[in-house]
Amino acid sequence: MSWPATERYEIQAAPDGLAYVQDLLNTLSAGKPRETDLLLDRGTAQTWLDETWRHRSLHLSRPPVELGDEDVEQLRAFRDSLRERLAADTKAAEEDPEDIARPQADAALRLAPDGSVVAEPTGSGWHAVVSLVLIEMMNAQRTDQWRRLKVCRSERCRVTFFDRSRNNSAVWHDVRRCGHPANLRAYRARQRAQSHEQTTV
Repeated sequence: MSWPATERYEIQAAPDGLAYVQDLLNTLSAGKPRETDLLLDRGTAQTWLDETWRHRSLHLSRPPVELGDEDVEQLRAFRDSLRERLAADTKAAEEDPEDIARPQADAALRLAPDGSVVAEPTGSGWHAVVSLVLIEMMNAQRTDQWRRLKVCRSERCRVTFFDRSRNNSAVWHDVRRCGHPANLRAYRARQRAQSHEQTTV
């Protein structure tokens, strides 16, 4: 199974349906060098959706979703809002609760052949995509996986990754690519500050 937006950043996909949420977030132009925004226009957005929706179709009874120009604009806004929420720390989100949009979508509950109850997306266009994303977010929260989906701390990167560290402490999607350069820049900045203080004393 491939996730086109995530794999172009050479990042391992999140487990289960959370990979769908991660892939939507990684449609954004990010990484070093910057990749193309896959939701920039209707053509690239529909190509991304067709491929990723096909992965989920094994669990869905509904047909593929068609996007119009307005759908792409709304889906892009939803992605940016969700990414902002994910990147914000808990304290900031609590202090500024109105700064980040809280999108809503409907879902349908269906009794599966094995007797389990499953949630399926409803609506059309971008509403259907948002419905599926929120369902997968809910599933990830129930399995305690949601807290491991993070945005790389590097301002020069900002891709979304799944933290597989034992204590859920990772802040860089790749320590070698993003962590070491950032730490080196911070070290050099401290050295310059110390040198300046010494020369002004």
